[in-house]
Amino acid sequence: MSTLTVTNIKKTGEAASRDASGVAAAWANFDGTGTVAIRDSVNVSSLTDNGAGDYTVNLSNAFGGGDYAFSFGGSNYNATGGNTKHATSSGVLAASITIRNFLENSANTAGSIGDETINTVIFYGDLA
Repeated sequence: MSTLTVTNIKKTGEAASRDASGVAAAWANFDGTGTVAIRDSVNVSSLTDNGAGDYTVNLSNAFGGGDYAFSFGGSNYNATGGNTKHATSSGVLAASITIRNFLENSANTAGSIGDETINTVIFYGDLA
């Protein structure tokens, strides 16, 4: 595999370039219900289902440490209108992170942990 070293990056057809450090280091879109399955991803090797709404995202290439930025959210298009109101993390490691969906909908106002149909996570930082 070749390595291309650049300061800025621009996709063909885009008018403006952006700092290469602003490009996501990893991301994933996955189904968190039933058998957890990655729909599409970059630099995510696998998912671990730790229980209802509790997932560990494992990276193909680790970060230099646990001080990277990430964002996680979920949505569940169902009759009760469920969606993730907030998510938490623990176990922020260079090669993985554990994330949890806290749900709130018309049937569940307590904000308990639960599965979502559509989950997305994105990471920014320096890879090791």
